[in-house]
Amino acid sequence: MNNLAKNSDDFTRLEMINGKIVMMSPRPAPFHTLVSGKIYSRLENFLKGKPCIAFPDGVAVYFDDKNYFVPDCMIVCDKKKIQNDGIHGAPDLVVEVLSQGTARFDRGYKKDVYEASGVKEYWIVDINSKSIEVYLNRDGRFFLDYVYEYHTDDEIAYNKSLPDNDPRKIETIDTEITVSIFDNCRFQLKEIFEIGI
Repeated sequence: MNNLAKNSDDFTRLEMINGKIVMMSPRPAPFHTLVSGKIYSRLENFLKGKPCIAFPDGVAVYFDDKNYFVPDCMIVCDKKKIQNDGIHGAPDLVVEVLSQGTARFDRGYKKDVYEASGVKEYWIVDINSKSIEVYLNRDGRFFLDYVYEYHTDDEIAYNKSLPDNDPRKIETIDTEITVSIFDNCRFQLKEIFEIGI
């Protein structure tokens, strides 16, 4: 592991991407922090009394000598991976909330590292479109399992009012997201994306 990360008093503000130390983008915007916090809170509540642990933003994950990242949220089921300086090895689920400075890494290089290291489920959360892309790992490769899109109650009511033959009508509107690596872990998209500000 890189000594800069290990010895820094503020090592969680750094990431190493393909051997290069990268300062994380400026502090996340309020909506970014609220959305990632809501996802963490729901996962943490679901996992109470279960062997897996949810971690919020700020915990580093070490993959190899060239890569350590700080996801916005993650779940780790193998407790041997949890050490004082962070997580060593692939989490079971990783959540990245896109920001302008990180989107190209979250959708590109980091996604490839998560895939190759064996992360079972990867969420890319877009607060602008209020959507969550869910990738599942099958035989060492991610495939896009589903894209969940949040719609307000008013949008859902309007959609219902449209005639069935209206091209604007959305056939199915999902109101909840499923965590695929667990049985019966679902929560409302409304609980994630409605900020109340």
